[in-house]
Amino acid sequence: MYKYDGYDKKIVLERVQQFRGQTQRYFDGKLAPEEFLPLRLQNGLYVQRHAPMLRVAIPYGMLSATQLRTLGDLARTYDKGYVHFTTRQNVQFNWPDLKVVPDMLEKLAEVEMHAIQTSGNCIRNTTTDQFAGVIADEVVDPRPYCEIIRQWSTFHPEFAYLPRKFKIAVNASPSTDRAAVQVHDIGLEMVRNENGELGYRVFVGGGLGRTPIVGEVIREFLPELDLLTYLEAIVRVYNRYGRRDNKYKARIKILVKALGIEAYREKVEQEWEHFKEGESKLTPEAIARVKSFFNDPAYDILENNPAEFVARQTEQKAFANWVLRNVNTHKKPGYAIVTLTLKKTGVAPGNVTEQQLDLIADLADRFSFGEVRIAHTQNVILADVKQSDLFDLWQIAKEAGFATPNLGMLTDIICCPGGDYCALANAKSIPIAEQIQRKFDDLDYLYDLGEIELNISGCMNACGHHHVGNIGILGVDKKGEEFYQVSLGGNSGKQAAIGKILGPSFAQDDMADVIEKIVHVFVENRTEEESFIDTYQRVGMTPFKERVYGKAH
Repeated sequence: MYKYDGYDKKIVLERVQQFRGQTQRYFDGKLAPEEFLPLRLQNGLYVQRHAPMLRVAIPYGMLSATQLRTLGDLARTYDKGYVHFTTRQNVQFNWPDLKVVPDMLEKLAEVEMHAIQTSGNCIRNTTTDQFAGVIADEVVDPRPYCEIIRQWSTFHPEFAYLPRKFKIAVNASPSTDRAAVQVHDIGLEMVRNENGELGYRVFVGGGLGRTPIVGEVIREFLPELDLLTYLEAIVRVYNRYGRRDNKYKARIKILVKALGIEAYREKVEQEWEHFKEGESKLTPEAIARVKSFFNDPAYDILENNPAEFVARQTEQKAFANWVLRNVNTHKKPGYAIVTLTLKKTGVAPGNVTEQQLDLIADLADRFSFGEVRIAHTQNVILADVKQSDLFDLWQIAKEAGFATPNLGMLTDIICCPGGDYCALANAKSIPIAEQIQRKFDDLDYLYDLGEIELNISGCMNACGHHHVGNIGILGVDKKGEEFYQVSLGGNSGKQAAIGKILGPSFAQDDMADVIEKIVHVFVENRTEEESFIDTYQRVGMTPFKERVYGKAH
């Protein structure tokens, strides 16, 4: 992973000291709340329903064991003993006292972490596939390109005050998209052209929130070295023409929709012509320098599927189930990619305690070269585990609550913190997740259902990505009471789609029963090889609507 040089350390520490002074001036009455607001947002600090919330950047989802332990120390010293991993591969502290936030930022800086540009109208954390660099079917490891984008976008003077927040995601797998690039402001899909040259298919104008839109292709092939200049052209056009009079219409997706993709492309190409060969154009040497931080660790030469590993699966069905669901094939023989699930029933999805953070750090040191990744599905990945170590790892993970073998299943729910924390939320998300998890607690039944993505958001900001869940749940306010709207047919992958609303919203106590009825319609209509999304696309909304509301609806 990328390591700070002296310049990186200097600018991050200077930012901490700057914010320490700004915070003190606020407490001294020398900064009004409205003056302090943009300053704290630039440092990742929100004011939530009950307390401030500090969002810390995890660039492209990578953390070292040392950084994990620091997060645990901060949680026990300054918070309530846990953190929350988000759908943008970041981490949030939900209960810090405003006065101690500069101290937290200083301790984060010591381990090369910060909260810069995790909020505000700027370019946010660039995200990618949690299996980047270790999955076999990649075109190329996308992490160096994410790091290049991070360095370009952080403190970019032209893009510090965009019309609205701006999000970029990168995917390099031709077969699947775990980074959801088509629902980002800019999505980059790394590809090779007919000559084998590396480049990017560029999507623009995607996003969720109040107006969910799937992005459109603005360039089928952008050469590798043109990455930053073309991104700059896209964002410049948005910065110039994006609306600033209405924050609900300020995202790039609204501008692209209003102009049309052809007109937007024309403006970008015209802008790009002015500086495409300028100083921002990448060089092979610059790319090689960043790639040097992402060299393979010291892998051993191992045989694939050693006899003891195979035998353990035969002897213990629970272990075999976990391997089937939570272990992915690694690019190196004898190694595996392991997902530690944070979706144990009764635990808020994405929440991790201080003790668990310490344990994950220990597991990373022991089994995975001291590194972990955070997935946008709010789970944790150990990317480089020997197959011969999987049984020992499983036993420890099972004891810690990290081995629920429900990855990709209905109960592996993506969920925002909702009304239990967030001042913007219309309804609670976490109790709905738990209600559904308890209803579907039979693993054999979950496996029979196959993969179903269920996402929950507490408001239209869609932090839980409900629009692209196969089943999406949105909290709504109905005359002061919490209700929930259901959508079906969403997809965040290669065939990205926005879900369609099933019908009128439901009371909180009804939600698990509603999901059960939807699942029953799927089971009754599916063919042997179909997934939930396949069946929905074939039979349409009507049978689901009739079962849930009655045929007279």
